[in-house]
Amino acid sequence: MSRRLLLLVLPLLWCAVLASSAGAVYTKYRARELFVELERLNSARDELDAEWGRLQLEQSAWSAYGFVEHVASERLHMSIPDSRDIEIVPP
Repeated sequence: MSRRLLLLVLPLLWCAVLASSAGAVYTKYRARELFVELERLNSARDELDAEWGRLQLEQSAWSAYGFVEHVASERLHMSIPDSRDIEIVPP
């Protein structure tokens, strides 16, 4: 009876070992795939952060007082009115 039990249990254990090793290989493969995707996403995030910084610098340059005054006077032909032309409207 002992030998018969051994002949039954040994193939089952062998299949369990094969399944476990296949699972370990697949898990390692999936972890590497996910790590590559994580690094790709981190790189994309870094590029977006750099672009955001450039856009903030550009916005501050466009809204600088000197630039706005230059555009208003040169391109739009606007000027500061004389003091006699200014009217104060009460609230």
